Amino acid sequence: MVTIMKYEKEHKVKHSHKNSDKLQGIISISSKGTGYVAIGEEKNIGQDPEIDFKHLNTALNGDMVEILMHPKGKGRQTAEVTKIISRAKMRFAGIIEKEDSLFFLKPDDTKMYVDILILESNLNGAKIGQKVFVEITSWTDPRKAPEGKVVKVLGRPGDNDTEMHAIAIEKGFAAELPNTVEEEARKIKEAGIKDTDYVGRRDFRKTLTFTIDPSDAKDFDDAISFKELKKNEYEIGIHIADVSHYVKVGSALDVEAKERGTSVYLVDRTIPMLPEILSNDLCSLVPNKDRLTMSAVFVVDQNAKVKNEWFGKTVIHSQKRFTYEEAEVSIKNANAPLHKELAILNNLAKKLTKERFAKGAISLEQEEVKFVLDEKGTPIKVIKKERGDSNKLIEEFMLLANKKVAEVLSPKKTKDLKNKPEEKISIYRVHDLPSREKMEDLAFFLRSLGYKISLHNGIIPKQEINKLLESLNNEKTSETIKDTVQRAIVRSMAKAVYSTNNIGHYGLAFEYYTHFTSPIRRYPDIMIHRLLNDYLANKKINKNFREKLHEYENIARISSEQEKRASDAERASIKYKQVEYMSVRLGKIFDGIISGMTEWGMYVEEVETKCEGLVKLRDMGEDFYVFSEKKLELVGQKKKKKYRLGDRVKIKVKAVDLERKTIDYVLV
Repeated sequence: MVTIMKYEKEHKVKHSHKNSDKLQGIISISSKGTGYVAIGEEKNIGQDPEIDFKHLNTALNGDMVEILMHPKGKGRQTAEVTKIISRAKMRFAGIIEKEDSLFFLKPDDTKMYVDILILESNLNGAKIGQKVFVEITSWTDPRKAPEGKVVKVLGRPGDNDTEMHAIAIEKGFAAELPNTVEEEARKIKEAGIKDTDYVGRRDFRKTLTFTIDPSDAKDFDDAISFKELKKNEYEIGIHIADVSHYVKVGSALDVEAKERGTSVYLVDRTIPMLPEILSNDLCSLVPNKDRLTMSAVFVVDQNAKVKNEWFGKTVIHSQKRFTYEEAEVSIKNANAPLHKELAILNNLAKKLTKERFAKGAISLEQEEVKFVLDEKGTPIKVIKKERGDSNKLIEEFMLLANKKVAEVLSPKKTKDLKNKPEEKISIYRVHDLPSREKMEDLAFFLRSLGYKISLHNGIIPKQEINKLLESLNNEKTSETIKDTVQRAIVRSMAKAVYSTNNIGHYGLAFEYYTHFTSPIRRYPDIMIHRLLNDYLANKKINKNFREKLHEYENIARISSEQEKRASDAERASIKYKQVEYMSVRLGKIFDGIISGMTEWGMYVEEVETKCEGLVKLRDMGEDFYVFSEKKLELVGQKKKKKYRLGDRVKIKVKAVDLERKTIDYVLV
């Protein structure tokens, strides 16, 4: 068992010197038990202050903390935690172990730096060696181990269901929905679509309508209708499942969906935000059935210019369900179903894309992989996801609908200074400018590769980034360089979030943007549907505007946090399968690309499967390597050999650890 005292002894912890400079921020903790608090740029400190193990004072990864800065000495600014303002999480999955007479949890989370002590009376039937879910019940003294109780026994370590369940539940997503929620959904499903539901809806049932989705999709949020009005003029409808018709404010379904915020997509399963009898059935836009929808309908010309727009409640009857692969064939093959319609839509989508990039949108497509699993969930094959014209077609029309709905729901700007803008609340999908520090680092790195890069007001202009990305498509440019530059640009970008404060979407180059098109799997989209309905019914916020704004901002914040947790769970499930895949390939040699650099080694991604592992510095014994953070390179001090982000290398699988989800490679 890793105790606090043992850790202090091993790490030779030093005591602090205090001053009066207190700050607040979110703490990130490395797997080595060192903390970093994200306040550096905001307070002109430079790098985020570092907090050694002794000075964490029970802070856990993701907690909001108050810190006290130490007097500035040589090297990195240090600090200590003086107060835990709020906890990110207090529940952890892991394996029950026993040492002497003490039971404890060895957490799966590598950023949880201490084991959790469990009294025998709090085991709740759990046995040594089982994977369980534990809640910390008490931890006030940083010199002692936290105490906890077993909340749920998950099963046998290494079993696919156990591991996937552990990943999801630790991120806050229970696999099962509460009985009250399932029962409410069952009653709605049994009632089905009633005659009164058709009243007041625009009828698209006789208009050509179809869906395009992945081959393994179970829920269909969106459909497209197409009608040629006259030569070179088309009516295009983007029809979205009318989830808000069924999920009423304050219902058990609504409360649960708000808490979850999103569906979770693990390697082998989906944990839906809504019960499956709604998400996969009544709300899903399946073919050959009437479905209630909220729609954005546009009349466009041959140049994809919107001539007219309409929003409202509709009913559709999809005539065809395409997979992306089938739609790809129809776009290119004159004899395939709906070739003419899909070819026109594809042509219009390409024009919308061109217009976006002309206005400064950034293209950052990255390769993704998908696992083929056997009946036990063991990965037997890895395939690369293809992104063809059919994917881009759907994406472009969804972007158009999201943008136009955001514009409609935004307070109108007025030149009359006597009148305030109309009091309106909306939830936007916003993407901030990159930080100056990250842009300067990116510019330095790209210049070191030989590219001429300029900074304007601390930011690399988007047109310059796109010009660089376009130049990489040159046949003479190696895949290594392409990959290197793309990775570096992606890492320099801010993360998109939900907010009631519209600052625009930097990456898409949209002044107004929201999420309207996926209410089956995202809660903010349900909110947007409700807001759009209120707008169309001319409902105004008559009282408690500030209270309402605070409520919506809170929903936006929770949704952003839940989205991050769901993304982390998805990545963890992929990582587990990658480690599992490599666990039966020990000693095998692969081609890799250097995907990350740290002072303890370099991360290398296997080219075909994207299985990332660490080449430790101590395993690079032919020289002594020093890490340059600015240039993202390791430099050998004797032979001057350099390893840089994006370099191709030959690697051999040295070791894997399924518990920690790590792969160790060595260079060949």
